[in-house]
Amino acid sequence: MEKYVYKGKNKEEILTTACNELNCTEEEIIFKEKEEKNGLFQSKKIVLEIVKIEDVAALGKKLLESLLEGLGLTGNIEKKIREKVITYKIHSNNNSILIGRHGHILESIQTFVKNSINNQVGLYINIIIDIENYKEKQNYFLEKKVKRIARDVTLSKIPVKLDPMNSYERRIVHNALSKFDYIETTSEGEEPNRCVVIKYKEK
Repeated sequence: MEKYVYKGKNKEEILTTACNELNCTEEEIIFKEKEEKNGLFQSKKIVLEIVKIEDVAALGKKLLESLLEGLGLTGNIEKKIREKVITYKIHSNNNSILIGRHGHILESIQTFVKNSINNQVGLYINIIIDIENYKEKQNYFLEKKVKRIARDVTLSKIPVKLDPMNSYERRIVHNALSKFDYIETTSEGEEPNRCVVIKYKEK
């Protein structure tokens, strides 16, 4: 996968030049910014390391295909890119193996693919992997559960600490309760025991 490097004095100008030359929009790329010092009396240059999201998505799909092959499974992998988030949906001949108990295998697959891509690209990229809409269903029940808890907290004004969750699940909780007038959510603790606390707040 190709990484493109552009240098200049102004980030916006660099991005415009890069997008024109790469024939893409800013939404279709991911970049890392750093400064380059040329000398004691010379001005600093901005350096952008750029990759196309489509190239990253193709790499992730290849990783998943190799993983399925290594496990002796066959399946279809759909990829979707939206708001710089890459989502893969896997439909295999044995979904239960890939999901695992309470989704632990699925979570391990996502961590493996995410880390492999991040190591190769050198940039943080948001990646979601789902199998037969397992996560979609789990997210629905999680949102339903925390909204019920939030209503209880609104009445009792007593905070509730949820069970430890990964960053993806915590984000779902924060987003689900962001529009509750008398509720605020905070994340507490250290990984892997970091959890969300649902608190009452005065409007």
